[in-house]
Amino acid sequence: MKSRKILLFVAAVIAVLSLAAFIFPEEGISIGKLHLRYPTLHSLLREEVAEEPAATDTTTVPTVMTLKDSVDYYAKLVDSGDLRFWLPNHNYFDSMWANMEQARIQKRTVRVLHYGDSQIEMDHMTSRLRANLQETFGGGGPGMLPFRTITPTTTVKQSNHGDLIHLASFGDSLAVKSNGNYGPMMQSFRLEGGNATVTVKAATTNRVDNRAKKFNRIQLISNNRSGLNYEITNLKNKKERHNNKTSQHGVGIISWQTDTITDGFKMQISGNADLYAVLIDSDSGGVAVDNIPMRGCSGQQFTLVNKDLLTSSYATMDIGLIIMQFGGNSVPYFKDTAQISTYCRSIGKQIDHLHSCCPKARILFIGPSDMSKRIKGEMQTYPMIPVLIDSLIATANAHDAAYWSIYHAMGGWNTMPIWSRQGLAGKDYIHFSQKGADLMGDRLSEALSNSYKLYQLEKRYEAQKPVVKAKKAQGVKKKAKVRKGRRKKGGRR
Repeated sequence: MKSRKILLFVAAVIAVLSLAAFIFPEEGISIGKLHLRYPTLHSLLREEVAEEPAATDTTTVPTVMTLKDSVDYYAKLVDSGDLRFWLPNHNYFDSMWANMEQARIQKRTVRVLHYGDSQIEMDHMTSRLRANLQETFGGGGPGMLPFRTITPTTTVKQSNHGDLIHLASFGDSLAVKSNGNYGPMMQSFRLEGGNATVTVKAATTNRVDNRAKKFNRIQLISNNRSGLNYEITNLKNKKERHNNKTSQHGVGIISWQTDTITDGFKMQISGNADLYAVLIDSDSGGVAVDNIPMRGCSGQQFTLVNKDLLTSSYATMDIGLIIMQFGGNSVPYFKDTAQISTYCRSIGKQIDHLHSCCPKARILFIGPSDMSKRIKGEMQTYPMIPVLIDSLIATANAHDAAYWSIYHAMGGWNTMPIWSRQGLAGKDYIHFSQKGADLMGDRLSEALSNSYKLYQLEKRYEAQKPVVKAKKAQGVKKKAKVRKGRRKKGGRR
């Protein structure tokens, strides 16, 4: 067949399809129980978005930047654009940045607790945030882990032995009553007179940041009901062991430091206790970023944890930031604004609960991404998402928390199908792929980096003001002295 005939055939097919799209009713037609739809002409002709979805930055970079220009530039990035924050006040993160800056100098570890639903499972997003914050402020290790792995993570390999009762404020284990005895990971593992072992080894894959693979401090947070025996072995140097017994009752922390940097350990424990979390960090000082996924959660589980117990657990750590990343699991069920209002009232209570248990920490709420469902034959954004996000922003700020929007960071309305087609999200049009989660983790890191740079610049600018003022005053005095000298020399005029 000649190329001319092929071209005419293709053109004819396109013309027929376009005509069908034009005359076919948008609402479709019903034939008995069968309902047929056809893509609209607009959907067939619309343009695709750029290959890699990028957050829009409408802020123009000045060619020559004074210190004041730099302050204005980063202030605009923090307060507007797709990577912006909605803050309860302009200086909301300042105390957190100051704390993180001092941590490395004082060899302290400031923690960032990243709570979320299945969107952050396997260390998604958190791993990129950890790598970026530890590059800036120092620190090492994978952070906080449950005593027994529930969902796998790409950052460490974890194995367990022993009989433990799983208690959780979320998931199927909710049937097991614990009277709010869950701990900082919203779950715990109960040891009743038996033995349990956990072995943790850093992953060898190149996609895990090297800082997360190296640590020398291991800690166990537990609520002891009687004496607890434990032995910890350094897997890099098996001759290095530490065993002891604690008779301490209540919430406390057991800490062990290896002689050299290691990438793995084994902890054996026996007694009666609720085991809340294992902390795996570097003692060099800096930041630890903890991944705490809670599959199926809507973010309303925090008030299920006993306030005194959670306060005691948080007191064993130096917490600078608590991230709450929720909302996606509730999106499919919202039909009207009344349901959204009820949900947001509950989120406000969760934020208040965390503030009361950890008053020094800043709280950042991250709402849902774009999510799609089939509407009129096409995958489209759930209609209530924009209303939900506006309500969550107002709720977070009213309860002294910041808000950051994944929905805006990925491009907004109807961007999930684009992310899915480009391999950045799954075919469920809800969850990010590994590549998409890494990209979103980097965008969150960039947003926080913009905030930190603004904090640094504003400090410099404020420190400069008295110097500039003094120089101006000195200049005025000098000019007055010159004028006075001229008058004396020239006499009265």
